[in-house]
Amino acid sequence: MAKLTINEEACKGCSLCVSVCPKKILQLHKDKLNTKGYHPISITDMDACIGCASCARMCPDVVFTVER
Repeated sequence: MAKLTINEEACKGCSLCVSVCPKKILQLHKDKLNTKGYHPISITDMDACIGCASCARMCPDVVFTVER
């Protein structure tokens, strides 16, 4: 099972990762803001993550750590 860690403080909410996730399990956190004032990305179902690292490759801010 894959483990996805997100650095919410570094996320600027560009949502590029949302569009490349094959499982569609990433979304912007609607109720939370980081210290920069952005809605950070969150994962909706960690068990569904396949560890493909598409999100990490797409992210310009390197907020993802993917472990398999």
